[in-house]
Amino acid sequence: MIRILIALLAVVLFLILTLPLLLILQIVGLFNKDSKAGASQAVIKWAFKLLLFICGTKVSVYGKENVPDDRSVLFVGNHRSIFDILILYVNTKMPTGIVSKKEMGRVPIFNIWMKNIGCLFLDRDDIKQGLKTILTAVDMAKSGMCMAIFPEGTRNKTEEICLPFKGGSFKIAEKSGCDVIPFTVVGSSAIFEDHKPFVKKAKVVLAFGEPIKTEGLKRDELKLIPEKARQSVIDMHEKHVAEIK
Repeated sequence: MIRILIALLAVVLFLILTLPLLLILQIVGLFNKDSKAGASQAVIKWAFKLLLFICGTKVSVYGKENVPDDRSVLFVGNHRSIFDILILYVNTKMPTGIVSKKEMGRVPIFNIWMKNIGCLFLDRDDIKQGLKTILTAVDMAKSGMCMAIFPEGTRNKTEEICLPFKGGSFKIAEKSGCDVIPFTVVGSSAIFEDHKPFVKKAKVVLAFGEPIKTEGLKRDELKLIPEKARQSVIDMHEKHVAEIK
């Protein structure tokens, strides 16, 4: 009970105390968008690390050598916890925007921070707006920014390791020509979702798989990528699941 109260207090204090900084960054962005984005990314990465520390989350990371630090990629992985975003973001090398559900974009102040670091909010019920969001993500990937998406489309609450991946999520890689980096998060639901409303200490594993090329592939080959990425996520999960027990 104490951990969840401290975590909630930390979030509230962050949103309130960083308001002046947020205002300053908005002004900076009028003259230098890169400086605004870089500073925002540093602040959010620090805040996410602090929140994971408060929650007692110990993350072991594998496969960082599979993630290039000189070009954009599309991260795709499984999704069981709201903490998956934090765990992934603090362990990315390059600036990374996350495609999240539209509901995240309704959280006051926090939504501004998320937009500052390149996050997009996807409306899964509006096909036209959803396509527009994906095309925006394609442009961001072409400009050199990494993107991340959870292709299951929702948080997995089943016994399966991973729900089927939606092919539309991979259009970001297909249309920008960037590599797909599968990742798996093992044990994240033990932080909060397994015992709501409490937060508990947990061991979590984050593993990155080998890049999957998209550039130069034929249409039939591109159609195989979602399942190939999903199988990579499952294989990594099965490899590391014993570490959290």
